[in-house]
Amino acid sequence: MLELSLPSRIESVEEAAQSVGDFLAANGHGPEVAFAVDLAVRESVANAVKHGNKFDETKQVLVSLAGDEAGIELKVRDQGEGFDIGSVPDPTDPANLLKANGRGLLFMNNFMDEVRFEIHPDGGTVVVMVKRK
Repeated sequence: MLELSLPSRIESVEEAAQSVGDFLAANGHGPEVAFAVDLAVRESVANAVKHGNKFDETKQVLVSLAGDEAGIELKVRDQGEGFDIGSVPDPTDPANLLKANGRGLLFMNNFMDEVRFEIHPDGGTVVVMVKRK
């Protein structure tokens, strides 16, 4: 299992991706899983830093990764005010094609087998993502 506690700054995206990539390589996960999880961790940590914690470095982004022979489960938690998935515009809607918002969520949903959002009892949003082998 891998657990990270990162400050709410954009450099944490690369740190999380590097640590997760090292974990996956050390535990025998192939390039298809590694690519999908890399994209998911980058998007979710960037969202946690920017939208969840609003770049407040007194708040942390918490990342956990657990894996077994069936696949991996990645969790990314911010310590912000919460997140309403319904408020994100659908990037595939023709009216939103030129808008940047929502693309990361679209990518996470397309590259991971399962994506869900939970409200943490202590505050913030947890993005839970599963990639099966």
